[in-house]
Amino acid sequence: MVNRVLVTKAAKDIIDELREQHGSLMFHQSGGCCDGSSPMCFPKGELLINETDVWLGNIHDCDFYMSKDQFEYWQHTQLTVNVVKGRGASFSLEIPLGIRFVIESRLFSEEEMQDLAPIRLGV
Repeated sequence: MVNRVLVTKAAKDIIDELREQHGSLMFHQSGGCCDGSSPMCFPKGELLINETDVWLGNIHDCDFYMSKDQFEYWQHTQLTVNVVKGRGASFSLEIPLGIRFVIESRLFSEEEMQDLAPIRLGV
């Protein structure tokens, strides 16, 4: 089965650091309100998920969601959560560390499209 969302080692290290401070975490792929389209990290349950969100998978013990509308554009793309230096303008937990999570993406191959991990609607 092909995962829809992956995470780099560098991002895992930051997730571990944030988990020590904030407990269980979750991600939501932002639709671009404040900081473009970026993955945002929150304490688990802080962002309310509902039927307008899609669960794409789990990265390093963190559920990863995005809105259904945005999923329509990204459904043929594998996402990889990475981290870069620089301060974003979002409410994501990593921002005070002087870094930000970013998405790297690539299109699935035809073969991969036949074996994608299932999604589910939030809540």
